[in-house]
Amino acid sequence: MTAPRGVGVLVSGSGTNLQALIDAAIPIAAVAANVAGAPALERAMRIGAPTAVFALDDYPDRDTRDTEMADWLVEHGVELVVCAGYMHLLRPAFLERFPARVVNVHPALLPAFPGAHAVEEALAAGATETGATVHLVDEGVDTGAVLRQEAVAVLPGDTPETLHARIRAVEHRLLPEVVLELIAA
Repeated sequence: MTAPRGVGVLVSGSGTNLQALIDAAIPIAAVAANVAGAPALERAMRIGAPTAVFALDDYPDRDTRDTEMADWLVEHGVELVVCAGYMHLLRPAFLERFPARVVNVHPALLPAFPGAHAVEEALAAGATETGATVHLVDEGVDTGAVLRQEAVAVLPGDTPETLHARIRAVEHRLLPEVVLELIAA
């Protein structure tokens, strides 16, 4: 397997994980968002990365949107895709274009607490530890093969905000490390 020529990043929000990738000198070829005006797009523009918005409302269905987004990424030399706070499930039409080349970072020790509310669910369950996971993306909800995990203690008095802040610090280190390893492989 040859190393990816470029990394495409999918975003939905503020882009703190994108910034961690930028700070680690990851070769970002393109950044796609599903939300117009996502602050992450400004981060991408500051480094001169091509950006595009693929809002679901602009397409007849998710398959069409994901196919067009995959086409756009390929046109920009992307071979490895990083979901950095991207809040939509990717359809087979997208995943088949990047087999075993789509990674995500998740704020829990998968398989525990998959989905969009992992931090809140860990607190509600009384977990004493959670963490961050970088995993391959498949058609399920956070069910792809785990590439790396790191635990984060749940402290007495933690709120979703305080716990997520500590998890985010781990994500910002772990995600770039894994991406750099994938690029070098």
